[in-house]
Amino acid sequence: MSRTSYPRHKIRITLLENIHPAAREALVEAGYTVDVIPKALEGDELAAVLAESHVVGLRSRTKLRSAQLELAPKLLAIGCFSVGTDQVDIAAAAQRGVPVFNAPHASTRSVAELTMGCVVGLARRLGDKSRMLHAGTWDKSLSGAHEVRGRTIGIVGYGHIGQQVGLLAEAFGMRVLFHDVQKKLPLGLARPLPTLEQLLDEADFVTLHVPETSTTRGMVGAPQIARMKRGSYLINHSRGAVVAIDAVRASLQAGHLGGAAFDVFPQEPTPTQAEWKSELAGLPNVLLTPHVGGNTEEAQRNIGLEVAASVTSFIDTGSTEGSVNFPPINLPPREDTHRVLNVHRNVPGVLASVTAIVSELGANIEAQQLSTTKDIGYLVMDVDRQLSDAVRDRIAALPVSVKTRILY
Repeated sequence: MSRTSYPRHKIRITLLENIHPAAREALVEAGYTVDVIPKALEGDELAAVLAESHVVGLRSRTKLRSAQLELAPKLLAIGCFSVGTDQVDIAAAAQRGVPVFNAPHASTRSVAELTMGCVVGLARRLGDKSRMLHAGTWDKSLSGAHEVRGRTIGIVGYGHIGQQVGLLAEAFGMRVLFHDVQKKLPLGLARPLPTLEQLLDEADFVTLHVPETSTTRGMVGAPQIARMKRGSYLINHSRGAVVAIDAVRASLQAGHLGGAAFDVFPQEPTPTQAEWKSELAGLPNVLLTPHVGGNTEEAQRNIGLEVAASVTSFIDTGSTEGSVNFPPINLPPREDTHRVLNVHRNVPGVLASVTAIVSELGANIEAQQLSTTKDIGYLVMDVDRQLSDAVRDRIAALPVSVKTRILY
């Protein structure tokens, strides 16, 4: 059953940063008005978009912090067409009643394949060979070139991507070790290690696939790199803040690390930044890519469809499945009712106040679900049609209410 708070064509969705066309096609087919802006925005340009949009879709370069969210009075939801949500202040969004959706697993295979490409590329020094040949130097020297078969890969973070890397590495004939702070079931012949230090001691290739948290920031610095085998390789396809770049540079220059591959960096360009530099640029056997781990046609199409479906489901039914900052609710729609959606501050007594309102109005609750996080509560309630507007208005007037809307 399809519901709207007002006609779908009046709901304006703005997609930034070359989000895959499949997302626009899905949203237009659903009946929404969709604007496409191919670049990232900031400043006045971003403010103008936020002022008129009910949903904003972005990838990684447009930043939505608390100050920007204050400029978005109509905003119902944010779609991060990416794996992570670092580009959005998700706590501030939740406090304004705006759920944030992403696609955490849609690019898993693409990142895993890039990782294995870097493993082979580092082992064969392909970056150096290609650069020299482009410059006109024919160097067939086998110095420093190795097969990866029989080597050990150590995977730090054994989530969806780490698991895929392990399976691909095993197919290459590699020995697979992994370390994760949570207990994970090994796939294939992968072997878990209880500490990061043990993994660093044993691995020929160390590849990082962890989120950025207070415990992972700077988790690989000079002491950790010093523990790695001489001539081993470091790959970071997770988050830029996880690794101390200056320590990597020093180790490469000293000849301890045999090479490195980085797809993420502590500071990445802003939408208006023309130039970008890295401390690792120009060093031998270093592969640098501009945060393209998930940038394949297949991954971006999957991300586009997944986030578009999550946004559509939220607008039409209030479902918050897949949201990173809202409690998950997916209450099946019921016939002959209107649905009231309410976001409120998570304080004691809210449900009692709502029940009192319904009782005073003589309304009937056909279905109801309330779930909370530390800061907010999210209530989805189906009530009989005759009194739904009055119920909505009274709930919206509660001092703790943040955002209330109705689906007819």
